Amino acid sequence: MFDSIRNWRVRRIVAKHPIAEELWQEALRRCAPARRLGASDQATLRVLATLFLNRKSIEPVQGLQLDDADLVLLATHACIPILKLGLDWYDGWRSIIVYPDAFIPRRQQVDAAGVVHQSDAMLAGEAWGRGPVILSWADVLNAGKEPGHNVVIHEMAHKLDLLNGEANGFPPLHRRMDRRAWSQIFSSTWNRLQGERRKGGELPIDPYGLESPAEFFAVTSEQFFEAPAALREHLPEVHRQLEQFYRQHSS
Repeated sequence: MFDSIRNWRVRRIVAKHPIAEELWQEALRRCAPARRLGASDQATLRVLATLFLNRKSIEPVQGLQLDDADLVLLATHACIPILKLGLDWYDGWRSIIVYPDAFIPRRQQVDAAGVVHQSDAMLAGEAWGRGPVILSWADVLNAGKEPGHNVVIHEMAHKLDLLNGEANGFPPLHRRMDRRAWSQIFSSTWNRLQGERRKGGELPIDPYGLESPAEFFAVTSEQFFEAPAALREHLPEVHRQLEQFYRQHSS
């Protein structure tokens, strides 16, 4: 009964707020991971993007204006990771705040000596525990222009990671996944790449992925969708784990 009610609500939302064909084709043109999908998966993604726009509040700030095509593009990027998981994986938060460009989060940190430090780092995106996702629109538009980069997928990966309570590179795994294998593969690969970086070697991923296990999961998730062949070639075991988690076979 619950599934039939939910499916009825989904059909009602999709019928009432359809994504126009020209907007959908424009989103496919601008989002390479969506463009590579088969027709059936693209249809599913279109439904997810419609529901995403219905459930989430997208809030441009600092004079930024987003038109319908921009909103559909943003939703399309955001729903790529949950194509086989479902929109319920994004429950617990509602807002996406979009800055025109990179931004400086207003927050203070207190060090061990009790000294207060004001953050001055420029960010392209940020995901809060049960709060909003914050994005730089300039970086959203740059998705895929540098191999493996997609700030929306990066921040959505953080949101999935946070479902276990903290961002630590260990999202909720499916029942048949091996938690020990995940931990061993991600930690050993992360440690190996740290060693390669110290030796000055060329890395197969963005070095930012070595900042923490959480960033490693987010960066490899970006690459899984944006540059899957490179990830499969250089980090095949990580690629296999991400295939199992996202339930998608990247190509």
